[in-house]
Amino acid sequence: MNEPIALNLSAVIQLTDEQFYTLAVSQPDRIKLERNSNGEIIVLTPHGAETSNRNGRLLAQLFVWTDQNEDLGLAFDSDTQFKLPNGANRSPDAAWVRREAWDALSDKERQVFPSLCPDFVVELRSPSARLKPLQDKMQEYMDNGARLGWLINRQDRQVEIYRAGQPKQVLNFPQNLSGEDVLPGFVLDLTKIW
Repeated sequence: MNEPIALNLSAVIQLTDEQFYTLAVSQPDRIKLERNSNGEIIVLTPHGAETSNRNGRLLAQLFVWTDQNEDLGLAFDSDTQFKLPNGANRSPDAAWVRREAWDALSDKERQVFPSLCPDFVVELRSPSARLKPLQDKMQEYMDNGARLGWLINRQDRQVEIYRAGQPKQVLNFPQNLSGEDVLPGFVLDLTKIW
């Protein structure tokens, strides 16, 4: 399995948010960087074609719902990185942010990695990804203000649902998922994802 590589550069340099942004966006398309709350830079491996296709199908459904409910918020793909309150920079496979939170950002903040945690996040496990780091990442989102999160584990045909202030729920091979009160009326058709 291809594991993300964590680089601890703190002995050499402490990157500011602006420096990390410049570093992250200056990489070739095949290299994606995140930063954990300890300041370590995480080099992520690219997805294969099948995972990318499934993620596109997920995003298509989320974006259609968002367009139909644009007054509620905005959807984002995996190229968007968020600066979480704990200092980490994370890129969920799909995310959604309430309109009020987005509108509270300045124009400059919208152009870089916005300093906020999405209200809704999705991680789609690729064949090369270990489950535990993804579970930790989902918990990090919840600890930083996410209200709803889905970890879609295609290998085991399971979905882990994370809700603010509640224990994780595991569903075996569900055919759809509800956006509940976070994304009212949104239902993800998982038959396009499995």
